[in-house]
Amino acid sequence: MNPLMTSATPPPTAERPPLAGRTLLMSGGSRGIGLAIALRAARDGANIVLLAKTDSPDPRLPGTVHTAAAAIEEAGGTALPVVGDVRQEEDVRRTVEAAVNKFAGIDIVVNNASAISLHNPGELPLKRYDLMVTPPPHE
Repeated sequence: MNPLMTSATPPPTAERPPLAGRTLLMSGGSRGIGLAIALRAARDGANIVLLAKTDSPDPRLPGTVHTAAAAIEEAGGTALPVVGDVRQEEDVRRTVEAAVNKFAGIDIVVNNASAISLHNPGELPLKRYDLMVTPPPHE
């Protein structure tokens, strides 16, 4: 049996929401579709572990890992916000350890983190291209 899985969680019933007691690890859940998925899971009783880079507000983009965690709690879930980059192995390991420590395991992983720029190829700034396809430097 995988030590990360909390398979002892009882199945859903009419009184028990489908994700009650389950733990979902979401990368890139501070805004957009990732946050929408996390909020839906929270309404179904899930614990949500958020791994996101946005720690402080950015005037260009709404939401941070902390505002997302607050919204998840408001929706009825339990949130664990973790600031980190899914491209960094140490950040992923730290997130998994935090999830195991707080919730005793992980049942669902949604790897939603991404970067996209909808420019025409000839107009795509190199910085945006690098963000989408180049792994970060190893430390």
